[in-house]
Amino acid sequence: MWRNEGPRLDCVFVVTDPQAEGMRGMDVARVLCFFSFRYLGKLYPLAVVRWFDRVGNGPNGDTGMWVVHPSYRASNNPNIGITHVDAIYRAAHLIPVYAAHNIDAKDVKPHQSYDTFQSFYVNKFADHHAFEIAF
Repeated sequence: MWRNEGPRLDCVFVVTDPQAEGMRGMDVARVLCFFSFRYLGKLYPLAVVRWFDRVGNGPNGDTGMWVVHPSYRASNNPNIGITHVDAIYRAAHLIPVYAAHNIDAKDVKPHQSYDTFQSFYVNKFADHHAFEIAF
C-alpha cells in the first residue's frame, strides 16, 4: 500500500534485445509482483509484469519522449507475463498523455493512473540515467 491508499505497482525498463541501443532494446512493464521458486537447487527470482507497447518507431516529435500504451492480447485481455529479475534494468517513470478535457483529482488517485489513462510518455527527463537510456 502506498500511504494507505492503494498499491504501488511501479514501472520498469526490461531488456528484451541486448544488441539494440536505448529504448529499441528495452520494453516498459508494470511490476505486479515479485516471486521466486527453487528448482533442482537453483533459485529463480521472477516478476509478474503487465507489458506496454511502444507507439511508433521513435520518440514523439514534440516532446522527444517515447509514447507507450498498455499491451493487450488478441482476446482483449491484458498482456501479462513473467520475466527474470535480471532482465529488469531499472525503474521507468511514465507521464500520462492527458486528454483534451480537465481531470478532476478527486476522480483519479495516483495509484489509479496506470489503469485510467490510455497512453504514457516515457519520461527521459526523470533523471540522468533515464535520459541516457530512453532515447
